[in-house]
Amino acid sequence: MLRSTLLYLARQGWLRHWIETSSVSRRLTSRFIAGRTLEEGIRAADQLSKDRILSTLDHLGENVTSLEEAARSCDSYLAALQSIERHGLGATVSVKLTQLGLDLSEEVCLRNVSALVERARAMNSRIEVDMESSAHTDRTLWLVSELHTRFGGHVRAVIQAYLHRSEEDIRRLSAAGIAVRLCKGAYREPPALAFQLKADVDRNYVKLMKLLLEGGAYPAIASHDEAVIREGLQYVRASGIDPNSFEFQMLYGIRRDLQKKLTSDGFRVRSYVPYGDAWYPYFMRRLAERPANLLFILKNMIRG
Repeated sequence: MLRSTLLYLARQGWLRHWIETSSVSRRLTSRFIAGRTLEEGIRAADQLSKDRILSTLDHLGENVTSLEEAARSCDSYLAALQSIERHGLGATVSVKLTQLGLDLSEEVCLRNVSALVERARAMNSRIEVDMESSAHTDRTLWLVSELHTRFGGHVRAVIQAYLHRSEEDIRRLSAAGIAVRLCKGAYREPPALAFQLKADVDRNYVKLMKLLLEGGAYPAIASHDEAVIREGLQYVRASGIDPNSFEFQMLYGIRRDLQKKLTSDGFRVRSYVPYGDAWYPYFMRRLAERPANLLFILKNMIRG
């Protein structure tokens, strides 16, 4: 019930406008959103690098309504890549294809994201292509496959463990040598398409994680769940898997202690660093993904 309510609130434009312009919102989000500008995102990535933590910059935004907006989004990511290279950071960028025009023109979207992947290849980085609702899954994976064909290993797809189709998608992507970031999923999907119970999602996540660790192309294990991470570590050690052949990914500001612990133990960790004005949908989906995050956030606000 709480998850449904949070997802409903995430779609309410009036509430989004009020919260994003509220003077209180900065205190609410500063731990989890790096800032409103690229410079603040770069500053956060630079600080993470001092702790030997990699980063992924995400300029928050999605579902543009014009091709002009999509072009501006593309330009903002080109600027992010340029800044990453200038500062010598071990960082990638994460994009949502609807932000680059997917719902308006697949041809234009492919052109926009191709420009980003080409730039990433030139600086030996990659573009992380985020996954959105199931309405976009097939088109997103088609575009990722096309980009991989054109640019090789400089693009990574995101697969959501709560979808029934995800095992088949992972097997196909891995066979093609396409890197995958595994997350649990944060959109509301019907039972015909997605597991509804947390226990079922967790069980499928562990299954897919092991599948990727064994045969994926530099997979990213995106989770803050210590039980899941512990099982992953046990599997890696028992199977003799090279710690440099994959990475853990976590959200900026969440489980900093665990991020540093994994790094000190010799594992690669990448922090997902969001920045920009349009942070509200992202923030609400993180709460809906695991409503217990609401309590976690409140505790962190108190602790400072």
